Amino acid sequence: MRGLQAAGGAPLTGDTEDGAVPAAPLPGRRIAVLATIVPIVYALDLVTKTLVLRTLEGREPLVVIPDLLQFRVIFNSGAAFSLGTGMTIIFTCVAAAVVVAILRTARNLRSLPWAVTLSLLLGGALGNLTDRIFRWPSGFGPDRPSPFQGHVVDFIETFPGHFPVWNVADSAIVCGGVLAVLLAWRGYQIDGTRDTGAAKTTKDTKDTKDTKDTKENSDG
Repeated sequence: MRGLQAAGGAPLTGDTEDGAVPAAPLPGRRIAVLATIVPIVYALDLVTKTLVLRTLEGREPLVVIPDLLQFRVIFNSGAAFSLGTGMTIIFTCVAAAVVVAILRTARNLRSLPWAVTLSLLLGGALGNLTDRIFRWPSGFGPDRPSPFQGHVVDFIETFPGHFPVWNVADSAIVCGGVLAVLLAWRGYQIDGTRDTGAAKTTKDTKDTKDTKDTKENSDG
């Protein structure tokens, strides 16, 4: 617990009366985390997609572990894990909005765990957004009639025939989403504070004491 509080940018003692642990600014570490993880995720996504397109496009799937893992190139016009095909322009707009929202949120970022979380989400969103803008059949040339409707390259297929095909960007987005849920559940805030629930406990205790005192005064 103490390690998580320290990692979140919060002091180990001194909870405030409202139940939130005061934030400690982490501008340097925040920028370092974003500047490291986002390019790594984006580069891994771009490089792996480029490699599989050069080696596997139009060919039979490359079986790595029979009935468990294989590489097969597909062009996904939908969302992550091939969901929502046929709504490409909508998902392009959503992806762009997510990128803008994360960048705006990062200005108030003071939590190291949240910096990791937002970096995974941002790197994954940028990876798939690049496909939607520049991949086939999108683009900006005269032979590309459907701007902002590019198809995302998916190639990792686990449990073939039973699970959607995905890519590195999808996995980063999912991991970031899971971390976000866990951090919110534990009360860790983006600004580095932690909602410990002490406020409600203190208030309930105070209300109980006031009620008891009022009753005793009435009886007296």
